[in-house]
Order: sequence, then C-alpha cells, then structure tokens
Amino acid sequence: MKTNPNKLWVPVFVLGWLFDFLFWDRTPGINFAIFSTACLIVVFYLLLSDGLRPNRTSLILLPLFGFFVAVTFFRAEPMTVFLAVTFTLLVMMLLAMTYLGGRWYLYAVGDYLGKSLQLLGSILGRPVTFMNEVRKTQADAGIQPSRRNIWPVVRGIVIALPIIAIFASLLSSADVIFGQRLTDLMEWFNLENLPEMIFRLIYIVIIGYALGGVVLHAATESKDEKLTNEDKPFIPPFLGYVESTIVLGSVVALFAAFVVIQFQYFFGGQTNIHIDGYTYSEYARRGFGELVTVAFFSLVMLLTLTAITKRDTEIQRRVYSGLGVALVALLLVMLFSAFRRLGLYEAVYGFSRLRTYTHVFLIWIGLLLVVTIALEILHKERMFMFAALVASFGFAISLPILNVDAFIVEQNIRRGDIPSQSETSVSRQGDVEVDTQYFVELSDDAVPPLVKAFQTETLPDSVREKVGAALACINYERGNNDRDSSWQSFHFSSFNADKALTSISNDLKEYQIARDNFPATAITPSGEEIPCATYYYD
Repeated sequence: MKTNPNKLWVPVFVLGWLFDFLFWDRTPGINFAIFSTACLIVVFYLLLSDGLRPNRTSLILLPLFGFFVAVTFFRAEPMTVFLAVTFTLLVMMLLAMTYLGGRWYLYAVGDYLGKSLQLLGSILGRPVTFMNEVRKTQADAGIQPSRRNIWPVVRGIVIALPIIAIFASLLSSADVIFGQRLTDLMEWFNLENLPEMIFRLIYIVIIGYALGGVVLHAATESKDEKLTNEDKPFIPPFLGYVESTIVLGSVVALFAAFVVIQFQYFFGGQTNIHIDGYTYSEYARRGFGELVTVAFFSLVMLLTLTAITKRDTEIQRRVYSGLGVALVALLLVMLFSAFRRLGLYEAVYGFSRLRTYTHVFLIWIGLLLVVTIALEILHKERMFMFAALVASFGFAISLPILNVDAFIVEQNIRRGDIPSQSETSVSRQGDVEVDTQYFVELSDDAVPPLVKAFQTETLPDSVREKVGAALACINYERGNNDRDSSWQSFHFSSFNADKALTSISNDLKEYQIARDNFPATAITPSGEEIPCATYYYD
C-alpha cells in the first residue's frame, strides 16, 4: 500500500459513502449487515492483496461475525439487537487487533485494555504517519509523488467547502442578482440543504479515515508478540499467604452459613412461602438482586486475591486452591437459590423481558463458575478471561436463538400468566387474566406467535378474544406509524409480522378500535374494552 496509497484510500472512502447511502435518513434494518460485511470484505482484500494472511485462530471469529450480523435483521427485540450489534463490533475489533497474531483467546484484562487503546491510537494517528512514511519512501527511492494521489484532493475539498459556503452567503447578501444566480445553480444541482451536504461529506471522510486507520493497524500492529503476564505478572504478588487465607476462609465460612439456611427453601418449595408472612412475590423477589451482586463481587475478589497472593510452597497453593474452589462452589449454590426464586416468580406472574434476560444470564454465569472451579484446580487462571468471553458470547447467542418476545408470548399464553400491573390481581395458584396490554409493547418478533395462538382452535374463547385485541392494537399502531419502506431498512421480523397480520385481516375486522380514548382501546366482539397500552414495571 505504501507504493500506491490510493489502493487504501479509494476503498475506505467508498465505504464512507456507502455508510451515508445506507444509513442517512433510514431506520436500522439490513443496512447494518450490508455495511459491516462490506467493511470486512474490503479490509480482508486490502490485507491479502498486500501479502498479509490472517492467523488461522483469528478466522474462528468469522462464523461469530456472520451469526451476529444476521441477527440484526432477523430479530427485532431491543436487547437482542443491541447485543448483536455490540458483539458484531467486538468481533470486528478482535479481528483488527489479532489479525496476524491470532492469540485473542489468551488475552488478559490488561491485553484488552492495552490493545483497545492501541487500536484507538491507530484510528486517530496511523493514517497521518502512513502518509508521511509514503512520502519518505518515495523520496528515498527518488519517486515523484503521484499526481493521482486522492488524499490532497479530499483534504482540499473538505477545507474549501465551508470557506466557499461562507463567502457565497456573504456575496449573495451583497448582490441580489448574484444571489439569484447562485440559487438557480443550487437548484440545478438539487442542493436543497447545503449545510446538510457538507455535514454528510465530513462524516464520510471521517469514517473513511477511521477505517483506513483500522486497516493499517491490522497490517502492522496485530502480531500479538507479547501478552500481559506472559513472562512475569503485571503486578507482582505482594499480599501474604496468611492474610489472603484469612480473608478467603472468612468469606467461605459466611457463605457456608448462608447456604445451610437456604436448604430449607430448596426442598420446601411453595410450602415455605408462608414463612414469616411472606407473600409469593415477596419471597421470590426478596434478596434476588443481592444474591447476584454478592456472586459477582465475590468472583472479582477471588480473581484479585489470586493475582496478588504469594504462595511459595505446594501446600500453600493447595490450601488456597481448595478455599477458592469452596468459595466458587458456594457461589453456585447461592446462584441456584437466586435462580429458584426467579422461577417461583415466573411460575405465578409469567415471563417478561427482564425476567427472561435474567433467567438466561444466570445459566451462563453458573456455567462460568463451573469452569472457574476447573481452572483453579488446573492452575490455568490466565484462561479465565477467555472463559468469561465465551460465556458472554453464549449469552448473546442464546437470546436470538430463544427469540425472547416470541418465548414470552408462548410461555405466558400457555400458563395464562402475564406480568400484571398489580400483583394483588394474582391469586396464589396463578389464576391471572391474560394481560394483552403487555403483548402490545413487544416487538414484531411477538406477532407470528400471537397470530398462531389466535388461530389455535383449542385456545379458550376468553383468551382468544384478548389475544385478538392485542393483535388489533398492534395492527392499529403499525398502521399509524410512518415506517421506512426503503430496501436499506428491510427487516425480516417486520416482514414476517406483516405477513402474519395479513393472514388474519378478516378476523381482525371484528375488533373495533376506539381512537378517541387515550390510549386507544380495542373493543372485542363480546364488547369488552381493552386499552392498547399499559404502564408496566418489572
């Protein structure tokens, strides 16, 4: 690329223009997947054409990229999409940082922080140093700078545009005829909003510049020659074995006492709900957040002590590892307690998004703790960050596979238990009316399962009417929203929702929407009025 810098700049600025073409005044859809894939293809092309082949270990990240980028236009549930976008960018960042080295699976916390800062530094400054190196190389070789170099042209345009805009505005005010001619010229070029065009051109250049920095970083700084703590610890152990053993042993004793008390709840089930006058909700909620918080900070404490504790003899190492394993095992029991509490709450009040996220999260954090025990026994503590990364990927992968909003609809209709505005409306046995208002607030992912339930002949008429009311509200709200119909914003979830609603369009005519009310109200064939919105708090 040094012999022909345009080979770098032309593709990355084309990508900058592609970003503008796909995203300007467009809602998110397939555009993110197209742009991300285009960036990956261009970066690989530039590096491969320069003779730089990726490490095989880095290529393992490509299937993850393909999965997450596809999720962004197959699922519409907010958390699922947010994680898909986040992990798509994370995978791309890992590829840029480890393209040549491929040792991302050995990264410690310091490696992630240090290499992220290096990547940021390359994005900001590497293109400038690259052009200086190009000039120096050409000067040493006696080569005159190419007249076709696009970079001076781009810089000149970016600098000239705002200056021309200011002077043109002043001259237009000074001379009416000149102003009219300038207006005619702008209309001929269809420049209705010159400041907007300037702004768009500037961010196109910024995006191209940043992508150029990413390519250059992958080409020169991604070798992973030395990792944190590989030769010697980043922070040498300084805390004595006795002090650490006292701290760790005290925490283990406290957790053991807590777990002993918890066992009556593990085996008592619903019969223990009346202990000390707790209601079902109070028992399920009480302490859940605290248990998860304790588990998180205890794990951080263990990892910190492991890094800073001096263990000089084999007996000291075994005793410390034994206490560490005991601590993690007790944490597993405590997380099981939290998981059981959540399950009891879901059994009565149904699933919501937050409860579903937490349900899946607890499973993955539990698996991470099991792996932590194994790493402690095998003295492979350095692999913890890799295990944590795998658990993070697992959580992010689980949500789109589960299809959160569809799962909520299916589970809550099956149970007849929907998150209700008031817990007093729920009986001890779980007899709760279907809260169709909550269905309306879900994403397009929820529409196909709602339609499927609506078309189920075995569904009780009372529940079917409420599901129909939810679908009528959804159909009404979708009709009132100005949706972007451009191909850049195409989304499979929206497409499937439209298709599902069209299949029951005749049935939905039996439901009337009272538009004068706020919020709008769906009137079922039996005359029941159901609002199309709710104020729901998990």
